[in-house]
Amino acid sequence: MDNAQTPQAIQIRLSLQRPAFQVNVDLTLPGQGITVVYGASGSGKTSLLRAVAGLERPYNAHIKIGDTVWQDDIARAFLPTWQRALGYVFQEASLLPHLNVRDNLRFGLRSAREDLALREAIALLDLAHLEERGAVDLSGGERQRVAIARALATQPQLLLMDEPLASIDVKRRGEVLPWLERLRDELGIPALYVTHSADEVSRLADHLVIMDAGQVKASGDPQQVFADAELASVMGDDAGALISGHVSTLAPQWRMASVAFDGGTLWITDAAQRLRLGESVRLRIGAKDVSINLDAPSQTPRTTIQNVLPATLTACHPLPDQAQVLVSLRCGATPLSARITRRAQDTLQLHPGQAVFIQIKSAVLVS
Repeated sequence: MDNAQTPQAIQIRLSLQRPAFQVNVDLTLPGQGITVVYGASGSGKTSLLRAVAGLERPYNAHIKIGDTVWQDDIARAFLPTWQRALGYVFQEASLLPHLNVRDNLRFGLRSAREDLALREAIALLDLAHLEERGAVDLSGGERQRVAIARALATQPQLLLMDEPLASIDVKRRGEVLPWLERLRDELGIPALYVTHSADEVSRLADHLVIMDAGQVKASGDPQQVFADAELASVMGDDAGALISGHVSTLAPQWRMASVAFDGGTLWITDAAQRLRLGESVRLRIGAKDVSINLDAPSQTPRTTIQNVLPATLTACHPLPDQAQVLVSLRCGATPLSARITRRAQDTLQLHPGQAVFIQIKSAVLVS
């Protein structure tokens, strides 16, 4: 799979009528990495993917992948799905049950180049040892890896993935995610990845699009989008922050490690003791897992909360339930947020510009 050329932007502008709302999208996305499209069920994510694939015909549309126009209503140009250089991975792998893995993978291949691309995909996704196995004998995670390899064999300009982990259990998802990360890191093929899972966003997103009721609410760097308080009602319990840092200490006696970032140091669990000193990692901190204290921590703190950092309060945003407030904070240059009650806000007289200390109950390692 030769993708050494400079990646070019993906342009998507379209409208599509749904029974309950209208999908309106106007996006310019990176021509590399994984763009995750996140939102609740029924927000228009799959409709967007189907329109990009040509499976539905949007109007007022302009869809351009690099230099290739897939649809332009002004120019009256429309490529049918079979002429679009795309790979599509659905929620269900849809393998042919009477064939083994090898025959499923090679079904429909038309050229030696596609066969070479398939061999590379088999190696990338570690499928060689499964080729003789029947499709019905695969786990859910294995089925999806086969489906991804089959999509890559067509040498697509764009890979579309519609909640590929939604139909498999949590354990199998954990087995597939590292392969998706490897695909992101080793291939130059851009991907649109639809999900309503914050964990998948945290681990996979190079670029993040938030959708709600058919509208794009945000598009940009995942760390900045996650921290946008205006999106709290869309994110719900997933509101929080992403932090990038590096492993600064290993403490095998506690099965823990510390991660340094521009706002300080956080202790995290390293139960499997797989982290390496200096390794770059990404953490997710839920707003519900952050509390605020006006007092500096004691030199000998008598609390089980191990992560306490200085921060500056930047804004307070009332949430729709009127009982809670999302507090925007800045820890170094890193944006964070805390979900607290209005009573706590009033009692502590919290206001923008205030110096505070944040207590982080949980920081989850996501990559």
